[in-house]
Amino acid sequence: MIIKTINGDKLAAMIAQGAVQLAANAEYVNSLNVFPVPDGDTGSNMSMTLTSGTEEVAKFDHTTVAQVGKHLSKGLLMGARGNSGVILSQLFRGFSKTIEDKTEINASGLAAAFDNGVKTAYKAVMKPVEGTILTVARLAAEAGVVAVESGIEDVVELMTIIAEAGEVALASTPDLLPVLKEVGVVDSGGQGLQIVYNAFLAELKGEAQAEALKPTSLSNLVTIEHENTVNEYMNPEDIKFGYCTEIMVSINNIDEKPFDEEEFRNTLAEYGDSLIVIADDEVAKVHVHSNTPGQVIDYGQSFGPLLKIKVDNMREQNSNLQDKQQTQAPQKDVAVVAVSSGAGLDTIFKSLNVDVIVSGGQTMNPSTADLLAAVKEANAKHVIILPNNKNIVMAAEQAVELAEEAQVAVVKSKTIQQGLVACFAYMPEASFSENQAAMSIALENVSSGAITTAVRDTEIKGVTIAKDDFMGIVDGTIVLSEQDREVVALATLSQMIDEDSEIVTIIVGEEATVATAEALATKIAAQFEDVEIEVKEGNQAVYPYLFAVE
Repeated sequence: MIIKTINGDKLAAMIAQGAVQLAANAEYVNSLNVFPVPDGDTGSNMSMTLTSGTEEVAKFDHTTVAQVGKHLSKGLLMGARGNSGVILSQLFRGFSKTIEDKTEINASGLAAAFDNGVKTAYKAVMKPVEGTILTVARLAAEAGVVAVESGIEDVVELMTIIAEAGEVALASTPDLLPVLKEVGVVDSGGQGLQIVYNAFLAELKGEAQAEALKPTSLSNLVTIEHENTVNEYMNPEDIKFGYCTEIMVSINNIDEKPFDEEEFRNTLAEYGDSLIVIADDEVAKVHVHSNTPGQVIDYGQSFGPLLKIKVDNMREQNSNLQDKQQTQAPQKDVAVVAVSSGAGLDTIFKSLNVDVIVSGGQTMNPSTADLLAAVKEANAKHVIILPNNKNIVMAAEQAVELAEEAQVAVVKSKTIQQGLVACFAYMPEASFSENQAAMSIALENVSSGAITTAVRDTEIKGVTIAKDDFMGIVDGTIVLSEQDREVVALATLSQMIDEDSEIVTIIVGEEATVATAEALATKIAAQFEDVEIEVKEGNQAVYPYLFAVE
């Protein structure tokens, strides 16, 4: 059957199906991230971004594609997470702009919308790189334009051509980006986009039925559930279960007792309410509100090692929230918002004049909406955002465009270490422009290193990496991989120090200890007598050590 136009309902259904399929395949997309580190999150970021857009569309009844596009664009912009999510939001921002005056769209209009989406996304990226999601989007859109110029009027046939061109473009990404070929994967963002395009086609052909969206991230669920509980204006004494408890358990351990998800869930339900359990073959993630968090932790540990523990006192948080709501602080001239990923790092940033901390980092990139909320909370005329992760910079820049409460600027810190050095350059009494300049210059004065665990076997730029090895990373490049963490840490840090180095900071993560860090510091001090060495507790996940060399 030939379909010549798409109305608002059909476009909304296509978008919903795209979100469903992307959510179902998020972990697969994550697995395509080039670096074999345990923080590959392209699929998660794209899924949560598109889910945000879909949920915004679902709030309204639509009679035109223009209305669908308007709400989709808003939802994507506010929910964009990570660079891949921001690019996805820009693709559909341009798409929606093209249909803003349309009741329905025909094949020509659909091709034009995809084409304008590509133009908008390329403009949003300062240095577009081919072999990425941009390439897949561009070549797919170009095929669509050629198709309508040749007389194609059936939107199903057009979407087929676009999807097929996207597949070819995706397969070509390793030829355009050598690191992809070296590792043996296609571009993860391009794969995520191709999943969406294939879902659009399936919906048009009637081969797939959009389902109710199911959250794909425990962190997202936890955020929603926790904020709904804590942010209600209520007497703290009325909170029945006072501790928001989160654990992540490794459950594939032969020596531990067998894992039965239903029994696991039923037992945890006895300890409190607001229970969420998500499990796969290797890990169980838990969120529960309980008065006995110790019981939750002990029970989880009976199935295997605990990979994450987080306990928040909701009564105290609620009380603090009420105090904040009742006390109107005077507006500052300049405030700083920083993204941080550990309790120790939060404390360090606060001590360096950071006004608002946004929880996030490698394993969970904050959305544009999260950053906008932090700007509002900062209560200042001018706000400087420190993203502290290269995958958060674009979401921060998008927040600059959307902020209404203050004039906002991004100091493009791509690591926690750069963020800390930028904070040292911050001067509370200086002007907005002076601080922005000084903090940006400070980024150039630090080398950032990290130790983390490889999640798969691979080889990158001559470094052979085995799964579960410890890798040393310096300024984004993997420099070595070995089985002994402390050997890797010493060798990596030694590579970072030269005759111009003055200060070395070792930031200790959850998987290391201050004692091991101090032992490392002693060895470095013996090797490099002229450097000053500091050890700080960061409590960051994923990275046992972060190094800063100035």
